Amino acid sequence: MEKLVPVSGREVSLAVQKMLSTATTRSCGYGTAPTTSSTPTGAQVPYAVLYPLGLTTDGPPYGQADGDARALLQVTSVATTAEQAEWMADRVRAAMLARKGGSNGAYATDIAIPGCSVLRRALDKEEGVAVAGGIYSYVQRYVVEVTSLS
Repeated sequence: MEKLVPVSGREVSLAVQKMLSTATTRSCGYGTAPTTSSTPTGAQVPYAVLYPLGLTTDGPPYGQADGDARALLQVTSVATTAEQAEWMADRVRAAMLARKGGSNGAYATDIAIPGCSVLRRALDKEEGVAVAGGIYSYVQRYVVEVTSLS
């Protein structure tokens, strides 16, 4: 009997981080600000920070296309002005939710998770712009539903 592997929260987070860096053309840190060596823009603002907020499993047995895992991810856009923070948040939203034209409704950006397929993405919550110590941030939470393929 073939062994079905559960979805890895770390793999989901790494794939979303990579997609956000590519799609927004700005660096995205994982739990912390990007470093000067982060691609594509180092620690230069604006940038995004991805915070994994947990992964739950549910639904049918692994490998069936009804969703094996639900990842809750926070993306915080960081900038030196409110306008920059909102601009970055707009780019993140487009990267996460935009669809290709045509009838199949595929997402415009791919979240490539080894051994998995992303079934659905949704915006869970937006908190808008906040400022502390002269640094502006814009918080968004997303849900990514994933199924394992093996």
